[in-house]
Amino acid sequence: MMYASIAGTGHYLPERILTNHEITQTLDTSDEWIQDRVGIKERRVAGEDENVVSMAIAAGRKALLSSQLNPEDIGLIIVATCSQEAMFPSVACLVQDALKIPSCPAFDVQAACTGFIYALGIAEQFICTGAIKAALIIGSETMTRVVDWQDRSTCVLFGDGAGAFVVKASTTPGLVAKLGADGALSDIMILKKKAFFQMDGKKVFRFAVSRLEQAARACLTEQGLTVADLDWFIPHQANLRIIEPSAEKLGIPKEKVIVTLPQQGNTSTACIPIAFDMAVADQRIQPGQRVLLEAIGGGATWGTALIHYGQA
Repeated sequence: MMYASIAGTGHYLPERILTNHEITQTLDTSDEWIQDRVGIKERRVAGEDENVVSMAIAAGRKALLSSQLNPEDIGLIIVATCSQEAMFPSVACLVQDALKIPSCPAFDVQAACTGFIYALGIAEQFICTGAIKAALIIGSETMTRVVDWQDRSTCVLFGDGAGAFVVKASTTPGLVAKLGADGALSDIMILKKKAFFQMDGKKVFRFAVSRLEQAARACLTEQGLTVADLDWFIPHQANLRIIEPSAEKLGIPKEKVIVTLPQQGNTSTACIPIAFDMAVADQRIQPGQRVLLEAIGGGATWGTALIHYGQA
């Protein structure tokens, strides 16, 4: 039987840093209010010459280099995004061209902030069926371009960036993803064409904390594991008011939770792969360790991914 595992990771963050103090110069808010409400101090903002495509290419190139695979080894490219500039060509096709990856399936996935885990789940199935041997999976967003900068309840939340994984075939389990959605909750987070992001914060909070706990426990139980078997927990970086109670309800200590939110804000599909790659780079995540990823998004969508890092 064939399994999937993580072969390489990479990320890209724009140089421009937008602090809470700068936001207060044009918006009726304060640094204290933002930090107390969501736990964010600053976020990255894409420059005029940067976009979803350019950041996806940068993150993808780093992940490919990290994996020690060649472009011709890649049999699938998926880019998760909800802030792309054009409906088509897909970001994935443009990444394929830029990285000189030969002809293979390349497409974008839109499941809001859960998009990266959805993409991982798709790649896992392609690999486990034997259809491909390796995939490049990217989350890339310019969320600062789709928010209303006069709406202090949402504009302070988001940042820009991209993160990527190379997923490859392995002889032992290294990646298991579980996905879900409930269209009855479609009104709690909305981003329409030529419109700004809208969110019902209270409904999102209630849904997120309960659903993420259920999804995480189901994922672990299916694999015959418990929370005690986890080395790290990387939740979607949306709000500390969601991250902290979610970890607490699961019984995961703070020292096992990887958080990038204060410095990057919510980068939607990009936040989990960015956090994972940063933790690999600073050697917190080590080969052999188990890492639980989980996210929620508009739709409403949710997903978990259990990674046994470094499995061959």
